[in-house]
Amino acid sequence: MSLKEQMRTGKVYVEFGHSSEEDKAYEIETENQRQLAKDLCFDYNNTRPTNLERKNELLDQLLGSHGSHIWMEAPIHFAYGSNTHMGDHVYANFNLTVVDDGECHIGSYVMFAPNVVISTTGHPLHPSFRDKGAQFSLPVTIKDHVWIGSNVTIMPGVTIGENSVIGAGSVVTKDIPANVVACGVPCRVMREITDEDKIYYRPGMKINEDWNK
Repeated sequence: MSLKEQMRTGKVYVEFGHSSEEDKAYEIETENQRQLAKDLCFDYNNTRPTNLERKNELLDQLLGSHGSHIWMEAPIHFAYGSNTHMGDHVYANFNLTVVDDGECHIGSYVMFAPNVVISTTGHPLHPSFRDKGAQFSLPVTIKDHVWIGSNVTIMPGVTIGENSVIGAGSVVTKDIPANVVACGVPCRVMREITDEDKIYYRPGMKINEDWNK
C-alpha cells in the first residue's frame, strides 16, 4: 500500500524514508504543503485585523475549501490547511489549532471558543512504533451549528453531531450525537438541548424577552 493510501485510510505510516519513487514523490508533496501552510498561517497571523481582503486571500490559499463569512482570530495553526474544509459562517476565537494530516470537515454556523485543538492524527501506544515516527490519521467531522467551548481537544476519528455544544476543557475521544450538551474528560453527554433552552440561556437566567418575539 502506498504512503498516500496509508495516510488516507487510517493505517499506521511514517512520513519519510520510503523507497518507492511514488512514495518519495508524495513525501516531497506533503512536505511542501506543510511548509506552505506554515508560511500562510504566519502571514495570516501577522496581517492587520482590519485588512480583511488580505486575510480572505490567505484563507483561500490555506484551506482545502470554505464557504462564505469565515472569520478566525489570529493566531491560527494548521498542519496542512488543504485537508480542512469549512462551510459558511464559521467563527474561531484565538488560537485554533488543526492538526489536519487527515481530513477535517467543519460545517456551517460552527463556533470555536479560544484554544481549541482538533487533531486528526495520533500515534500507536507502544513505544517501538513511536520511536520510528509511526502515526495514523482519522477524519474529524464537526457538523452544522456546533459550539465548541474553550480549551477543548477533539481527537482523531471523532464526529460531533448537529447543534451540539461541547463544554469548556473537554477531551472528545468518541462521537457525540446531535442536539446534546456534552463535557468532561473524556467528554460525555450530559443532556439533550430542548425548547427550554429557548427560555433560559443559563440555569435561572432567562433570555431577553425581545429575543422570543
